[in-house]
Amino acid sequence: MTIQTIVVPDLGGAETVEVIELGLSPGDSIEVEDSLLVLESDKATMDIPSPAAGALVKYLVAEGATVKVGDPIAEIEVAGEATAETPEVEDIEQVVHEPAAEVIAEVVEETEAKVSPVEAAASSSVEQLILIPDIGSDDKVELIEISIAVGDEVAEGDTLVVLESDKATMDVPSTHSGKVLKILVAEGAKLGTGDAVALFEVAGEAAAPIDQQSAPVAQESAPVVAEPENEKPVAKAAPAAAAAAKVTSAADSIQSAPGQPAQPASVAVQPVAATDGASLYAGPAVRLIARELGVSLSQVQGTGPRGRILKDDVSNFVKQVMKNKDAPAASANGGSGIPVVPAIDFSQFGKIEELSMSKIQRLTAANMQRNWLNVPHVTQFDDADITELEAFRKGLKAEGEKRGVRVTPVAFLIKAIAAALEANPEFNRSLAADGQSLIQKHYCHVGMAVDTPRGLMVPVIRDVNEKGIWDISAEISLLAGKARDGKLKPAEMQGGCFTLSSLGAIGGNGFTPIVNAPEVGILGVSKSQIKPVWDGSEFVPRLLLPMALSYDHRAINGGDAGRFMTHLVKLLSDIRYLAL
Repeated sequence: MTIQTIVVPDLGGAETVEVIELGLSPGDSIEVEDSLLVLESDKATMDIPSPAAGALVKYLVAEGATVKVGDPIAEIEVAGEATAETPEVEDIEQVVHEPAAEVIAEVVEETEAKVSPVEAAASSSVEQLILIPDIGSDDKVELIEISIAVGDEVAEGDTLVVLESDKATMDVPSTHSGKVLKILVAEGAKLGTGDAVALFEVAGEAAAPIDQQSAPVAQESAPVVAEPENEKPVAKAAPAAAAAAKVTSAADSIQSAPGQPAQPASVAVQPVAATDGASLYAGPAVRLIARELGVSLSQVQGTGPRGRILKDDVSNFVKQVMKNKDAPAASANGGSGIPVVPAIDFSQFGKIEELSMSKIQRLTAANMQRNWLNVPHVTQFDDADITELEAFRKGLKAEGEKRGVRVTPVAFLIKAIAAALEANPEFNRSLAADGQSLIQKHYCHVGMAVDTPRGLMVPVIRDVNEKGIWDISAEISLLAGKARDGKLKPAEMQGGCFTLSSLGAIGGNGFTPIVNAPEVGILGVSKSQIKPVWDGSEFVPRLLLPMALSYDHRAINGGDAGRFMTHLVKLLSDIRYLAL
């Protein structure tokens, strides 16, 4: 009996990986190719199989540890000789490794009509693979529109495709100028940063060669390929199982601990694909349990590192489903226990047209219904005298033109909200998910509702309490413009503590805004109007701003709301208080 040390094999380009699952206990018997543990890089989950039969002595790493190629990870007790002849340690440098990424590329070459790499840069034109640039999120989002066609001449910065996440629609610009040779995606595909969109013919030496490692991964996320008429398809969906089998069959030679011979091992790479549950963090053992129980991993909330789904998460999900199986279900038009709005054939009354809602409109509708049903709303009204504020703001016009910044009343409102949140921290909280505690936030980010052609969007201005009116005004202009142009990134609409909804010059005397949970408050402002105000001796004309404060009565009581609104009115009526 001999003790053999297992080390991390060649990872195909990844510098470090995380240990996400230890599937055995000391003393457990193992067979050749049984999984010892599971490693995870940014783009793949890898089983590290046993190179020999025997028993596990101990693990040399713990879950959550970060390891690299050559690090020892486990010791196994092996009976008899090694399972395969391998070179001695001193000859290990002569072993030719086949990284996982190269193997995947070989699989794609066999199963897809793979785009050829660019030849010499000296040629008059070369082919360039066009990838999705950084979209500010690691999540893959849906492609809803392709803005180019085969044969089009595209300039750098022109829109290639339009992506839509749960909260934003984004125009993706071209990173190169050239002629479109192939389109590698189709509407409905899930794409993320680095995924391939199209193949361009670009001029001269400016083009870089096609990245052989990134191209297959990018193609994998777009299972359907747009085919120009009379052309053969550029790529077809390659079964993930075939790729994994190919990678497993190409065993890499890995180095053992000093004094031990190198052992053959296979690394089963499981690329993250845009299928149900596949883009989530979960090890093979967890996925097996989920398949056996018929659980969709996309419905399970992970509690492990970086949101990884654990076995207990799947078990708890099943328990919760069983517990709630007799609960009345919520419908599209009604919540739990609420009667459904009956369907009506409106064509019987006259001519109609059915209009499709955009994804953002559908999500907004669902969020508003969820917030209205779950949050016990109370709305408080008041008027703020902004006569002096408006006079001061208009006096900034000349300086604003020099700075290239337009100062609007919204900038003062957002600044005042930040000051009111600091003075009344009850409004800078959220209810914990279990409903048993409150989360106090020690940062101050304010969202502002923006009306766009695609629907309502709420970009967030961060650290408002640390910024002046000029900085806030510049950010308002930038974010509102990006929202209307569909260029907001998901990160620019997250993390809000409180929301401002301003109807501005649209009109109206007031409205009751819906709280944007998990926030606990929202301020709605309407059109300001000149009204007579009694000053103690006579009526004088003053500019009054109608305000409506809606709040979550689970976290905020009437006294808290009264103090918040009174402080806000004081700040807006005399902006000198903002400097204190």
